[in-house]
Amino acid sequence: MPGIAFWLSHIHIEISGMEAMRRDAQERLTSTYVELLSWPNVNAYPKAGRREWTGLAVLILPTLLLSIDMSVLHLAVPTLTKDLKPTGAQLLWISDVYGFLIAGFLITMGTLGDRIGRRRLLLIGGAAFAVASVLAAYATTPLLLILARALLGVAGATLMPSTLSLISNMFLDSRQRTKAIGLWMTGFTGGMVVGPLVGGLLLEWFWWGAVFLLNVPVMLVLLVAGPLLLPEYRAPGAGRLDLASVVLSLGAVLPTIYGIKEFAAYGLSWPSALAVAAGAILAAVFVRRQRALAAPLLDLKLFANRKFSASLGALMLVTLLGPGLSLLTGQYLQLSAGLSPLAAGMWMVPMTAAVIVGFVITPRLAGRFRPVHVIAGGLAVAILGMLLLAQVEGTGGLVYVVVGQSLFFAGTSPLVVLGIDMVVGAAPPERSGSAAALSETGQEFSAALGLAVLGSLAAVVYRAGVAVPDGLDSAAARTARDTFGGAFAVAAGNPDVSGKLLAGARAAFADGLAAAAVAGVVIMVAVTALVFASLRHLPPLGSPSAESAQRSESTST
Repeated sequence: MPGIAFWLSHIHIEISGMEAMRRDAQERLTSTYVELLSWPNVNAYPKAGRREWTGLAVLILPTLLLSIDMSVLHLAVPTLTKDLKPTGAQLLWISDVYGFLIAGFLITMGTLGDRIGRRRLLLIGGAAFAVASVLAAYATTPLLLILARALLGVAGATLMPSTLSLISNMFLDSRQRTKAIGLWMTGFTGGMVVGPLVGGLLLEWFWWGAVFLLNVPVMLVLLVAGPLLLPEYRAPGAGRLDLASVVLSLGAVLPTIYGIKEFAAYGLSWPSALAVAAGAILAAVFVRRQRALAAPLLDLKLFANRKFSASLGALMLVTLLGPGLSLLTGQYLQLSAGLSPLAAGMWMVPMTAAVIVGFVITPRLAGRFRPVHVIAGGLAVAILGMLLLAQVEGTGGLVYVVVGQSLFFAGTSPLVVLGIDMVVGAAPPERSGSAAALSETGQEFSAALGLAVLGSLAAVVYRAGVAVPDGLDSAAARTARDTFGGAFAVAAGNPDVSGKLLAGARAAFADGLAAAAVAGVVIMVAVTALVFASLRHLPPLGSPSAESAQRSESTST
């Protein structure tokens, strides 16, 4: 329509020979042209319809399954240990290899989807996930189960970036895309709640392998419905996958994640330090190679976009806090408050409900207010939650923990939804798979690092403050000083001093939790400053200026 106005203006000017009439007509037609340009629906992206929203339900299925799969294995460990009799090292690999390989292959799979087709990669990954689930369910030795879990990790790495990048292709309107990502995140969170319940029911009636067979019917639905409801997208002119970059990315990610996890579990040691150092060196080589390649595995030009970089940085900083706080509050509920694992899980339901509410209402708020105000308002709620956690004492702090953690996760949910939306939306369509994978990989690193940093901080405060009563031998005293759980183990074998020991241990652990919460407040203030400095110019979602900005960013990145 604006083009027609310009064409009519040109014809009118050629016909008219009078300067005054030409000037008057030009002014009026120019005014009409500008008015048409600013009309809200002229520049808007097309709206998604029923097919796209139904396709979103299909995309939520693998995400839901991934979150369930992360939690059900812990329930199955006692029975599979009885059947397979793994060593301690084998049991650790059964638990950890899945997460290691997901983290290691995210960048590769995100970029591979851009090259061969995102729907194709999603369906290939779904089929591989189903096959690996059957292999895991019927594994007869610990080694076979480790290999099956490794295959599940590689297949799982195809699912997250593929689903997220397909959402960016299906929902071009910024307001609809944010709503879709909120629902997608709700599915992931819901899986973490449903997982223990479904896993518990399966283990009540079937053998441990049933928790893996749960994956098969879900993936069959994906394989049948995917080709019917999901669009295909492949980056035009995509180059070949650089195998050397794939190897370097794995070499950078896997040792670093391993070293951080070892540090979180056992403290600083030479193996963990060397692993992180090796990962850092390989990461530097990887970055140097990406800069030299015409078709890199990871396009570093994405970081030139301020919205992309700031959103990714804010997401990583917030992800530092969640897993570490969950670990500490879980210990508090079961050890200090004396709740059973089931009761502690029930007390976490309000937190999950708060997160889901945050995911659902964020798109509506961001459609009325600037994203920076929605995010900052949520972060203020999260900081209030952290301050409540800092008030927890040795006993009687159950309400503080539940309310504080619920406020924290509810308050950070706007940043999670809008941050992921900005990371994917800031990238041009041909790079959204790579952007989604980079977001997931960054959060994997931050989660592991957060467990290590907050766990270590709480442990240092605990060891400095715990009061160990007289009457314990040196080994028992050392165990009680080392960890909160160790104090309970020592108390069980020394009833004469158990009351005094546990009182001191609970007080010291509460101090450690408070220190972690205060550190969290500092990080949240830094995130708020980063958001205001980098994202304050963004208009409300769905406004004409927002759509125009999205188009210009996608074409210039």
